[in-house]
Amino acid sequence: MTAPFASAQADSGILRRMVRFVATVILLTAVYLAVSLPFKFALELIPGFTDIRPVACLQPIFGVFFGIPGCLAFGVGNLITDAMSDSLRWSSIASFVANVGNPLLFCLLWWRLRDGVFDLRTGRNIALLAGLSFTCACLQSLVISVAVAAAYPDVDVLLFALSVVGNHTVFPVLFGAPIAILMQEEMGKDPRGLGGRFRLANTPA
Repeated sequence: MTAPFASAQADSGILRRMVRFVATVILLTAVYLAVSLPFKFALELIPGFTDIRPVACLQPIFGVFFGIPGCLAFGVGNLITDAMSDSLRWSSIASFVANVGNPLLFCLLWWRLRDGVFDLRTGRNIALLAGLSFTCACLQSLVISVAVAAAYPDVDVLLFALSVVGNHTVFPVLFGAPIAILMQEEMGKDPRGLGGRFRLANTPA
């Protein structure tokens, strides 16, 4: 009886984790849409392709504080926003991959450079946030811009690429950093990183 009971407990634990994972993705996707949609129609740069996106401030936050579910939610939220604003294109596939990959890469790089400790208490770490945001934004822009250029040669790809880099560099620093500090310092939200690897500064590993 012990083995079947242990197996049932293990299955129950897996199911709970799956439910929690899916629920987190859904909740964060809703947060993304609440921030994204109000600006989608008002701040377009290239109609149907790109716009000024304050929602980009959530990208490192979703990755750092919510891990894989947050990364997926950012990609899903972007895809739904495109669909709801009649901006769904073949390039949206590349956009989904890039929007999931950006916070994933951010977390991995921060983990390597800061040994798993996340905090924005110093100017050096704020500068690192800016540098990593820029690096990830450039790679994200490259992935999406190649797809846009291949599928839609009439689009101004340079403007498109610069808008992606600008959105995903400026907003994470301008708004993302204060939100992250508020979540960590005032609300007591622990950074999870990828698989809960981040830890608070001055906390034993």
